[in-house]
Amino acid sequence: MTRLTKILAHVAMFSAAVVFMNPLPADNTPTRIAMQLTVDEAIGPATDDYIERSLETAASRNAELVVIRMDTPGGLDTAMRAIIKNIINSSVPVVTYVAPSGARAASAGTYILYASHVAAMAPGTNVGAATPVSIGGIEPPTGPAGDEKEKEKKPAANNGGDAMKQKVINDAVAYLQSLAQLRGRNQAWAEQAVRDAASLSANEALKMDVVDIVAASMDELMQQLEGREVMVQGQSRALHTENIIIDSIEPDWRNRLLSVITNPNVAYILMLIGVYGLILEFMNPGSILPGTVGAISLLLALYAFQLLPINYAGMGLILLGIALMVGEAFQPSFGALGIGGGIAFIIGSIILMDTETPGFGINISVILTFAIISAIVFIAAIGMAIKARRRRVVTGKEELLGGVATVMNDFDREGRVFIHSEIWNAKSHTPLRKGQRVTVTGIDGLTLEVVPLEATKSALIEERTSS
Repeated sequence: MTRLTKILAHVAMFSAAVVFMNPLPADNTPTRIAMQLTVDEAIGPATDDYIERSLETAASRNAELVVIRMDTPGGLDTAMRAIIKNIINSSVPVVTYVAPSGARAASAGTYILYASHVAAMAPGTNVGAATPVSIGGIEPPTGPAGDEKEKEKKPAANNGGDAMKQKVINDAVAYLQSLAQLRGRNQAWAEQAVRDAASLSANEALKMDVVDIVAASMDELMQQLEGREVMVQGQSRALHTENIIIDSIEPDWRNRLLSVITNPNVAYILMLIGVYGLILEFMNPGSILPGTVGAISLLLALYAFQLLPINYAGMGLILLGIALMVGEAFQPSFGALGIGGGIAFIIGSIILMDTETPGFGINISVILTFAIISAIVFIAAIGMAIKARRRRVVTGKEELLGGVATVMNDFDREGRVFIHSEIWNAKSHTPLRKGQRVTVTGIDGLTLEVVPLEATKSALIEERTSS
């Protein structure tokens, strides 16, 4: 027993020595995560909300960085500037990655790419064409970029024509150049992207210091980001992306709802549903459903419109057009009000969106469809309602006029008659006999004025004969 104890003691000592000389590896490395966002549509209020709240989430989770995977044709200036402010003020480094192959960062996407702490592109992508499209009509230069002689020949074309266009162009150039200066990127090409709508492929952008990285995949992007120094809120920070965990943030229900209702076509349809619903409710008080649906739709439309660049003259023309079509139904004018209302409705709908930004216009087919529907509803349906109001009343006291009654007893001036299962007092200028049929010609309080039915028939025959 003593010998066995000694053997076990020696084994334990040997095991302890082995563990001491070769300790088990301890992984004390903290887990690093990168938050990935996806922007694959036009930049708008929903995109701004998505990126802002995602950056807040990334900061609360102490993420190493945020990657915005981008493919966009551009978007609204207000939403773009709000996104850039959030990126610049973010405590988490932001990497904008134009991907996959075939994607683009055009117009507003170019500004966001320049503003990011790291700009990256996948092969087969492009960036540029950052001219503000809402001013339009800018004539591109005929000579190569930097040709001073051509610039002297056509200074107005290169500067956007009139004074207002020059102001917008110069503001956009200064803004993009300030972002380039902030991130140490090519300022000269930033001016070309705005003034001349210049574009670059991924490899050209890398050579010209427009972007920092060209990576074919997310893994390759993480490898190239390892150890890279970036400036975050004025302080230098090294990125550690080795074995990093990539966590995607998808838009939640609120962002999806905002994306749907800020679609100009959807907002336009909601506005019309709201107007129609309230009109139907006013025409039929107490129906409840049209008024409820109309009020909710109109409020959603107004919320969307306050986020979108709308033309209030267009809104006024739409409402005027609806009012004129309603007027045609109530006061027929041989089509003048209806045609005028239709024209005002269509023109107002076309100019309602005060921008030419891709993805933020109202489809012409939607406009024509609702113009036709509106004309049919207000000219035909409401016209039928007006005709119904002018028909002979078939309920109440007025229903008795022209009705046939039966005399209850003989009388000379006043007596009683039976009509519609009721007994009424009656008066007549002609003596009447019991059981005689008479026609009601008037009502005086609770007394009916009657004449013999034969007299009524004779009067009708004479009228037909004379006509």
